[in-house]
Amino acid sequence: MHTIDVAYVGRGLHEELAAYIADQQDYYAEEGVHVALRDGCNWDVERLRRCATIGLGRALLSRLTDGTPWVALSVNTQRPLFWFLARPGLTSLADLAGRRLAVHAPHTPPGVFARIVLRKAGLDPDRDVKTIVRSPGDYGMDLRRLNDGSIDAAYVGSTMAPEAVAAEHGWNVLAWVGDHFQIPTVGVAVDPTYIPPDDPAVQAVVRAHRRALQVIHDDPHTTVRHMRTFLGGQTAEEVRAHYDTFIAPYFTTDGQADLAVGDKAITAIAAELGVPAGVSAADFYHTVATTA
Repeated sequence: MHTIDVAYVGRGLHEELAAYIADQQDYYAEEGVHVALRDGCNWDVERLRRCATIGLGRALLSRLTDGTPWVALSVNTQRPLFWFLARPGLTSLADLAGRRLAVHAPHTPPGVFARIVLRKAGLDPDRDVKTIVRSPGDYGMDLRRLNDGSIDAAYVGSTMAPEAVAAEHGWNVLAWVGDHFQIPTVGVAVDPTYIPPDDPAVQAVVRAHRRALQVIHDDPHTTVRHMRTFLGGQTAEEVRAHYDTFIAPYFTTDGQADLAVGDKAITAIAAELGVPAGVSAADFYHTVATTA
C-alpha cells in the first residue's frame, strides 16, 4: 500500500468535506493508499509543499507570488463557502460602508476573495470599511462580538451554517461569496518539485476524492450525516437545508476545473495582489480524469 501526507490549510466543509468522506468511507484504503491527514493551517509554504494539499487557493496564491510550481489535480467546487454575516439594520454589502468587519488577512485566499467581492459592491476594503483582521478558526469569537455589538459584520466560513445562525440571532446574511466570485478551489494539489503528479499515491488520493464527490451528489443521507460532524450547532433539518442550498448544486461530480472560470479568477486575484497573472488556468489545473 502507498503512503502520503495530505494537508488541509483551513477548517470546515469547504476545505475538509470530500477528504473526510473519503476517509470515513474507506475510499483511501480501497484505492490502495494510506493517508495521513495533516493540519497545515499554520505551516509555511516550504513545509506544505512536501505534502499533497487540499487548499488550492493557497497553492494558487503561492504560485502567483513566489513561483512555487503547484499544480491542482482535482477540484471540489468553484463556489467558495464564505459568507458576510451582519447585525440587524445591515441588509446589503453596500451597508458595510463605515462599518466594522471582522475578516481574514488581505493576502490569504479567503481575504483576497472577500476584497474582490467588496470591490464588486463598490467598496474600497482599505478605506470604506473598518476591517478587523483576525485569524480564521471556528469563528466563535465573531459570533460573540456580533452579539455584544463590538463588530457590525463578520466574514465567516463553513464551520457553521450561516443562514441558520442568522435566523437564530436575528442577523442577516449579506452575501455568499459563491454568488459573486467563482474559482476552481479545494481538492488535491502537489508541488512537482517533491511529489510527481503521476505518483501512484497521489493518483489514489484523487480517485478517492472523486468517489467522495459522487457520494455528495448521489447519497444525500450519507453526506448530511457526515456534515453534522462539522455543523454540530445546527439541527438535522438545518444541515440538510445547507446541503441542498450550498453543497449539492455546486460541488463537482468529477473533480474537473472549468478553465474559463479559472482564468477569470486568476486575473482577478493577481490584480488584487498587485502581481502579474503569470500563470494560466491550463498551467495550474491539471484535472484530467484518472483511472485505477
